[in-house]
Amino acid sequence: MARKRKPLSIKGDPRTFEPDFKGPVSNRSCTDVLCCIIFLFFIVGYILLGLVAWVHGDPRRVAYPTDSQGHFCGQKGTPNENKSILFYFNLLKCASPSVMINLQCPTTQICVSKCPERFVTYVEMQVSTKNNRSHWAYYKQFCKTSFVMPKKSLTEILLDEDCPTVIFPSRPFLQRCFPAFSTDSGTLTVGNKTTFEDGSGKTRNVMELRAAANGINRLLKGRSVGTKVFEDYSTSWFWILMGLIIAMVLSWVFLILLKYTAGFLFWIFMLGVLGIIGYGIWHCFREYQRLQGSSTSELTIYDIGIQTDLSIYFELKQTWFTFMIILCIIEAIITIMLIFLRNRICLAIALLKEGSKAIGYIPSTLIYPLLTFILISICISYWAVTAVFLATSGTPIYKVITPGGQCIHENKTCDPEIFNTTDIYKACPGAMCNFAFYGGKSLYHQYITIFQLYNLFAFLWLINFVLALGQCTLAGAFAAYYWATKKPDDIPPFPLFTAFGRAIRYHTGSLAFGSLILALIQMFRIILEYMDHRLKNAHNKVSKFLQCCLKCCFWCLEKMVKFLNRNAYIMIAIYGKNFCKSARDAFNLLMRNVVRVAVMDKVTEFVLLLGKILVAGSIGILAFLLFTQRIPMILTGPTSLNYYWVPMLTVIFGSFLIAHGFFSVYAMCVDTLFICFCEDLERNDGSTEKPYFISPSLHGILIKKQLVSREQNK
Repeated sequence: MARKRKPLSIKGDPRTFEPDFKGPVSNRSCTDVLCCIIFLFFIVGYILLGLVAWVHGDPRRVAYPTDSQGHFCGQKGTPNENKSILFYFNLLKCASPSVMINLQCPTTQICVSKCPERFVTYVEMQVSTKNNRSHWAYYKQFCKTSFVMPKKSLTEILLDEDCPTVIFPSRPFLQRCFPAFSTDSGTLTVGNKTTFEDGSGKTRNVMELRAAANGINRLLKGRSVGTKVFEDYSTSWFWILMGLIIAMVLSWVFLILLKYTAGFLFWIFMLGVLGIIGYGIWHCFREYQRLQGSSTSELTIYDIGIQTDLSIYFELKQTWFTFMIILCIIEAIITIMLIFLRNRICLAIALLKEGSKAIGYIPSTLIYPLLTFILISICISYWAVTAVFLATSGTPIYKVITPGGQCIHENKTCDPEIFNTTDIYKACPGAMCNFAFYGGKSLYHQYITIFQLYNLFAFLWLINFVLALGQCTLAGAFAAYYWATKKPDDIPPFPLFTAFGRAIRYHTGSLAFGSLILALIQMFRIILEYMDHRLKNAHNKVSKFLQCCLKCCFWCLEKMVKFLNRNAYIMIAIYGKNFCKSARDAFNLLMRNVVRVAVMDKVTEFVLLLGKILVAGSIGILAFLLFTQRIPMILTGPTSLNYYWVPMLTVIFGSFLIAHGFFSVYAMCVDTLFICFCEDLERNDGSTEKPYFISPSLHGILIKKQLVSREQNK
């Protein structure tokens, strides 16, 4: 009679005792070779894309304004080196609707060294020059360099646009000359005038000039914020760097202290985080009270609308009240979690103590985050530089522009060198061939958008690969510690270096496979966010609901894949199998120990999160006191910041990332020890023949916690 086959278990078969198993397998082969080859070809393509973008792109097009001939203002080594400001011949033409259509003001633009300081018309200058040539010396700096003497009539000047017909008091803004508006008894003026001659015989109102300036300002409004932010970074970069260095030192100190005083340090984490959030609540309440009696106390965010000057929002009591409510909610949530998770936190502390022993025996693991940080910095820098070069790729494109926009050849491509001899110039009097933008009609320029998407996807893939390499390397080192019979004597020499070499040599394909899956999900999430931004004004409630559902589902999917990938990399580091088999084995192992996973996983993450918040919050408070000049007697920071919160948030975010990098060593250590512990329970029974590899104290705590959980479930 045939024997019945044992049905396959959904959770997989448990591990069996293997007397020769001593931890990470040394006899292994390359895994997921096809994915490794694809990944290497993808990197080669990414390098070639960067080289091509470097050949065609020019970042100066972002940094410098461009005149009508396509020349950069203020560029070193050119005739415009000392002329860093863009001057518009007839700013009134910028009120034309074609400004928003063509993204270009239909008037001649030249580079100048300074903006005009007084009202002068071309005709007035001609008359004054007969008696005093200094008038022409002042006026000619706002004319084309080829225009030597003011002998042309006003009609010829209007036709050829060699000089502006009028100049008026202006001041530089975003490297462009804008009218120097001022207010006199509630009346808008320029140079103490409300009306002025435009040089062609017409009297103009200052309001017309403001409308023209607003036409340009609409194009530059977003860039205004970016320029101010850039100025803040250039002013405070030293203090930002110092804050990040202090965050790195503080994170290192906390990791060292965890080895000796994990329990005591947890209470420091807890009280420190609660204290930092409490300080934030107190500060918000104080600002709210300060604004309570001000003249703008009744204004709301709805009243002022969307403003590019973000400091306006910090003058509203509604803003500080909102911040205070949010911080109070966070404070309450953390307090409730600490109360209800107090028993599980004791378990997490026990695991952290065991992790401290492992890190104590392998101290080189504390240095590995620096390598991860360097590799990620290289990836971010390469992506950013490539994106800028792609965005600035192309040759200068010139378009036909007419003041009235009535020419049939309006917006056609032209050549400025021969434009005056073409039929367009004869058919449309007053038409100009001005620089419009950078572009081209080659195959490369047609696929710029595709290249930008390739650049973004390659960036996501490489970032996830670097993180996967770090997780697999640390997992291999900590697994070597766990499976050592006698610690530290049986720990292999240089376990971190050995694990790194195995991951690169044998498992590049598997790590690339796992990071590819995650990069695809993240790319799809970015596309969903882009679609949501483009369709935010749509009134179809069904499409909005479906989009929200998709965003939520893919967010959950990303979190789940990250969790599975992390445990798959641990199994790869131990057994050397391919990604799919390792992911399956890790999932089955976790399902067979689902109670322990529920008890341990998120609690340890929560404890480490408190440490990250403490580091980032402490540095954030110091940055706030420094950048707002609250401690001038102790330390004086930068005094000319546009937005003090720009460097402050940069320091907080950077400090959190640095703390995350260092604390991730502990997180990976705990996860690896937990996976090894689950394997240990299945392989061994604690007898003399099959002893456990885990320490008796931690084994007792984990088993005790599991029994308690089972009794509670009954």
